[in-house]
Amino acid sequence: MALKLSDYKTEFHNDWCPGCGDFGIENAIQMALAEMQIPRHKAAIFSGIGCSGKTSHFINVYGIHTLHGRVLPFAQGAKIANPELTIVAAGGDGDGLGIGAGHFVAAGRRNVDMTYIIFDNGVYGLTKGQASPTLKLGEQTKSLPTPNTNYNVNPIGLAVASGFTFVARAYSYDVRQLKDLIVAAIKHDGLAFLDVLQPCPTYNDINTRDWYAGVESTDSSEKPRPRIYKLEETGFDPVVHYEDEAELDEKLSQALIKSLEWGNKIPTGVFYKNEIITPYRGRIKDKIPNYVENPPALQRISANGKPITDVSKILDSLEV
Repeated sequence: MALKLSDYKTEFHNDWCPGCGDFGIENAIQMALAEMQIPRHKAAIFSGIGCSGKTSHFINVYGIHTLHGRVLPFAQGAKIANPELTIVAAGGDGDGLGIGAGHFVAAGRRNVDMTYIIFDNGVYGLTKGQASPTLKLGEQTKSLPTPNTNYNVNPIGLAVASGFTFVARAYSYDVRQLKDLIVAAIKHDGLAFLDVLQPCPTYNDINTRDWYAGVESTDSSEKPRPRIYKLEETGFDPVVHYEDEAELDEKLSQALIKSLEWGNKIPTGVFYKNEIITPYRGRIKDKIPNYVENPPALQRISANGKPITDVSKILDSLEV
């Protein structure tokens, strides 16, 4: 029997603020899982701390609510232990690019086959609106007593530089494009990153829904021009097609250049996609040939309550 969208919804009360972009991201994840018909027992959502941390409570698959800034180590561990699982990690910009920034960079080096979605609203929404790592230098939201004194992190640029092999951006109120990008990220053979721009109606009074909706024209008779545009509608090609260093440099450079666009023109879509780089499971398989067929999560470690594994050789190798 085909799974329906409702099968991926839970009955937990959702207490996000009205108008929060988190709702669009949650709905898009559920829509993506339903479209791909991923069995609920073969998918897991890992979430960090903050408003976005509740995501694992609202999607009816395995859910793991982890520690502040540590969602990626948990999620990668699950995927390495059981490569058959579809893994989606979710966290805020403060969670993933503040205390979790070191794990973000380290994850890019590994290229584990999973998806990481950052809910990007420029503030720490759960703790009353402090400036997050993505809020621009000099901006002052209504919860800040003085303008932000720190330069902002560029999530797309950082992901490209760190080694993520699928890097994209979406907008939470464009749920259709967001769903399509989540599907593409899950299907990608490697580590996928999706930066989702979203309004925080409670604390961020700069990057509001109206702000994203359009730039006011100097001609009062003209409608506002949307700030957000889609890369795929401009002929932009993010895909690395060949194992060629010159092409790789070109694709990386154009992704970084596009990631710097902001203000009146904000690109969404896929910035970079490379499936030529070997995913982490392939690197493990080079050392453990039967890893994919016999991963750690599926191995028997006991029988009748007694361990059946022999770790003596490992212990001998550690003896000094």
